[in-house]
Amino acid sequence: MDIAFHYPPELMNRLIEAIPKLCRSKQDLLTFFQGAGVSRTDMLLFQNLLKTDKESFNKYNVTRSVLTLLNERGERTLGERREILRRVVDFSDFSVCWPNDELAARGLVSHIREMVNVKDSVTRITLDRDAERAKRIAEQDARAAEQQEKRSRRDRIKQDLFALFGQTDAHKRGKLLEGVLNALFQLDGLQVREAFTVNGACEEGVIEQIDGLVELDGHFYLVEMKWWNKPLGPGEVSQHLVRVYQRGGQARGIFISHTEFTPAAVVSCRDGLIGGAIVMLCQLKEIVDLLERQGDVRDWLRAKVTAALADKNPYFMPGT
Repeated sequence: MDIAFHYPPELMNRLIEAIPKLCRSKQDLLTFFQGAGVSRTDMLLFQNLLKTDKESFNKYNVTRSVLTLLNERGERTLGERREILRRVVDFSDFSVCWPNDELAARGLVSHIREMVNVKDSVTRITLDRDAERAKRIAEQDARAAEQQEKRSRRDRIKQDLFALFGQTDAHKRGKLLEGVLNALFQLDGLQVREAFTVNGACEEGVIEQIDGLVELDGHFYLVEMKWWNKPLGPGEVSQHLVRVYQRGGQARGIFISHTEFTPAAVVSCRDGLIGGAIVMLCQLKEIVDLLERQGDVRDWLRAKVTAALADKNPYFMPGT
């Protein structure tokens, strides 16, 4: 869209008419082109012609030859063509022209300016449109790259989780599970605080061991994880219920287990809802399913919270 990239025919003809009128002498014409960046090699033929056969040196013919040469070279001589056009458009001292050429030179320069301005307006509109399109494409590419990176990270998390099923050291397996789940929570935009302890106010030492803390939609969730080989009953979930109770409704709970929960454990959590202790029960297979279908942890957790609050079902399994 650059008008100087290739001079269109009408502009080419106007420049061939105008430039000789702006340059009073034949040497002025050569100086004009050299000042615009045309190489000495390209000008050598015309310099020699001026020296050896001045009468054959025609300013209009030389101008046509130089502009045609530059136009045919395309991008290689774009800078020279732009500079020539700039010098013509910016020309203002018409007193240096021959008196008989002054009015014609003014008219030609004015016409060239008008052509350039119209073209520049169209170019600016096109460039703005192209820039907006390029911006949209860049944003789409960035989103696609981000999604691809997220899929790759999710696949790595899935591989790390599956590897735990072959881990025989229960303590090591539990610590590794914490890291895997925290990585998954972080991947889907949850604020995560890794495992921490709470000490008593009267030097009792550690009174709570929290496997993790996540934040979603302005609510904090205490996370408890167990990888046992038997279903978890009310005795196992009650401790986590107490942790949530003791925070006066300022926190909720997630209990993730490798095995199922007994009906009595579910009843304990349902009863806890009456007192304001919101604890969702989750099996590890839900996390596996979430990873398999590239699901979002936030949507999964919101569905469990809705089921717990609206349906009094703390053991709801979204997607099953």
